[in-house]
Amino acid sequence: MKPTDIADPEYFHKVVDCQYACPAHTPVPEYIRLIAEGRYTEAYMINWDSNVFPGVLGRTCDRPCEPACRRGRVEEEPVAICRLKRVAADNRDDVLPYMPQGPFPANGKKVALIGAGPASLTVARDLAPLGYEIHLYDEQIKGGGFMRSQIPAFRLPESVLDEEVDYILRLGIHTHFKHYVSSMKEMLAKDYDAIFVGTGAPRGRELNIPGRQEGAANIHIGINWLASVAFEHTEKIGKTVIVLGGGNTAMDCCRTARRLGGEDVKVIVRSPFETMKASPWEKEDAMHEDIPIIDNHVPKSFVVERSADTPVGMSVASTRTDGLGGGTGDADKSVRSPFRLVGVMFEKVKAVFDESGKRSLVPTGEPEVFYPADDVLVAIGQENAFPWIERDLGIEFDKWDVPVLDKVTFRSTNPKVFFGGDAAFGPENVITAVAHGHQAAVSIDLFCRGEDLMKRLPPTVNLQSQKMGIHEWAYDSAIDHDKRYAVPQAEKAITLRNRRQEVELGFDRLTGYKEAERCLNCDVQTVFFAPKCIECDACVDICPTSCITFTPFDLLSGTEAELREKTKVPALNTSQDIYVADGLKTGRIMAKDEDVCLHCGLCAERCPTAAWDMQKFWYNVTKAGEVKYGPRGAGSFVQITRNGNGSSQPSA
Repeated sequence: MKPTDIADPEYFHKVVDCQYACPAHTPVPEYIRLIAEGRYTEAYMINWDSNVFPGVLGRTCDRPCEPACRRGRVEEEPVAICRLKRVAADNRDDVLPYMPQGPFPANGKKVALIGAGPASLTVARDLAPLGYEIHLYDEQIKGGGFMRSQIPAFRLPESVLDEEVDYILRLGIHTHFKHYVSSMKEMLAKDYDAIFVGTGAPRGRELNIPGRQEGAANIHIGINWLASVAFEHTEKIGKTVIVLGGGNTAMDCCRTARRLGGEDVKVIVRSPFETMKASPWEKEDAMHEDIPIIDNHVPKSFVVERSADTPVGMSVASTRTDGLGGGTGDADKSVRSPFRLVGVMFEKVKAVFDESGKRSLVPTGEPEVFYPADDVLVAIGQENAFPWIERDLGIEFDKWDVPVLDKVTFRSTNPKVFFGGDAAFGPENVITAVAHGHQAAVSIDLFCRGEDLMKRLPPTVNLQSQKMGIHEWAYDSAIDHDKRYAVPQAEKAITLRNRRQEVELGFDRLTGYKEAERCLNCDVQTVFFAPKCIECDACVDICPTSCITFTPFDLLSGTEAELREKTKVPALNTSQDIYVADGLKTGRIMAKDEDVCLHCGLCAERCPTAAWDMQKFWYNVTKAGEVKYGPRGAGSFVQITRNGNGSSQPSA
């Protein structure tokens, strides 16, 4: 083993669990402290720099940060990080003065973005201020991509999405809406220096079981149906509805169906309830709206019956297939189906796990179960679909019809073509698409400047002591045992009558402050200076979690597993590092388990020689061209721009 190199920015980055878990690595504790201070505009801009859509994500993010939150490891619920993001968005002042101001000096390069979802919009946001001429193509009437067509308005008001999309479009983006790109060959023939594909995963998976074709008029692919509702092509549904699938799309489908006339709406999923892909809060919201979730049922057939008034021999209605591939489930209106959907037959199963932990769904042997339905929404997954990309352009696809990409640069096997978001590696979420967009923008910028694409930009980092006095810190270090605050919701009687009525109302300022105070400030790091230590063990005695250990240990011959057993409390979480420092006068080492440290600062307060210090760690992913926005005093921001040799320096 070696002593911990705290000069490596990735070490403390990993300790800030929430930020590390965020695909875009948003500086979470920093903006939460600003919210607690009432500095909502600064908090919004820190978010905007990293995740581009604070108002959208404050309502809809999949929240990978929250399961990682340190609060959750002290037998409490994690901080409501996602909903605090919304607090900043809802209470900010005018943020336009702090955003890039065009027009920007042109650099002579043109970039095409296909698809106007979060990945493409992030690329546009990062590249436009650098002088790129950006052309954005999408078949929808507005930007937003699947944020507009797949996230229901009762979760994401259109006004919120419009505002944050417009922040990007106002940078001088050339928009080509209502324009379906039907040929990559044609796009490559134009004078674009690079092309980015951010078309999402637009094909919903089919369920080809008996009765699918006959019942097509009332069997709908979930994502297509949601889009049809969003664009007001569909305004009603039958009274009895079955939603097949257990992901977040299924939750959106069932809740939307309730608002369009579904009185008896059920979600029926093949997997056990506990292992459904839907986020826990998504399942809770569905059940709150009186939608039961029935697990361990595998659909075997759609049950149809011949309409009483249908002449014998009448043909079956065809299932329309759109240009993206995959049936929409909407019947061809020119031919009336002779059949009527009456329900779905299911086989009951149970989950069985083998020695390796692999799950199998095994039939229980019970009789099949019938559930009636006027309409069925199929939400069992999404797939990539690229019928518009010819296969003779040097763009390779794997056996799953997913583009072969470099996972660092997001470049395809055609050097001019880049992918991101769901179009890159399959369905994920908005925040992952944003992270892809940032890195793809870096690659496109390097490519257009003729530089090595593997020359990735280092993060912006800083460590700054928070000591103000002997027992005073420049942040709130108190550790209170406050329960997570619940987000208020509008009355169900109102929200179920109007599909545009937002359900969640968000925290008010006072509740936002209280929830922000639950943050443990895990970006304020415990930094140890061995030469100052007199090995009095005062820090060991006062530590509330017993995470600090001074012990004899030979780093040259000892292993990490052996050290984990020698700590005062065995360090069991191997995914988090142990902070190790040598150089003590007795030859012992200091070992601190980063997993259970509360960052309370008691060790630094108690230390008589200041061997421990609390230092705020700032880590921010550098964007294309090194254009950055971060806090510099109350109400102001610092912009960092690329200088001639590619390094970063603060602007005047």
